[in-house]
Amino acid sequence: MQDFVDQAEKNGVTLLRVGQCQFCGADYQKGIYDCMDNYNKGLELLDFTNPEYQLSRFLSVDAHALQHPEIHGRWSNHFHLTRLNLILDKQQQWDYKKSPLLSDYLNNYKSIRPNELLNIPNPMERGIITSKHLTKATTAEECVSLIKRWADEVYLAWNSNHSLVSQIADGFLKKYKNLTQTAKY
Repeated sequence: MQDFVDQAEKNGVTLLRVGQCQFCGADYQKGIYDCMDNYNKGLELLDFTNPEYQLSRFLSVDAHALQHPEIHGRWSNHFHLTRLNLILDKQQQWDYKKSPLLSDYLNNYKSIRPNELLNIPNPMERGIITSKHLTKATTAEECVSLIKRWADEVYLAWNSNHSLVSQIADGFLKKYKNLTQTAKY
């Protein structure tokens, strides 16, 4: 992933170095810089080598990326929102080998729709839960529950795009129908 400072500059965004995170609203002293530095601290209760926590990894990455779209490339939004649609709405069991397939599918998709943009919710209106809330968890189970609620909130905040990403997800599922497995989350 390109450095978030460089990507923000490319996107014409000035990053604030003081106060809360200007994108998710997390209560930090050094804004987005603290938000990025502390993201993984909220996940320390989870052993991601344990398959039981694999889903939480995907959900947390997607939630964080979609709360901070200004520091990512614009097609990142398509990827993370489509993956949330596949997991949350289409109830697909997700694993590490499916992410590169989704990325490849989106590369083809965007080649014929180079100007397509998602409607980005306003900063600080992308879900109330932030990565900072995860640092308050005291057990792995509590952390998993917070991550699920976080992903749900962020996904809901992007609801004006659900129809489009649902169509993208349907195309992905059609292409890779041999890999689809439903799961109830």
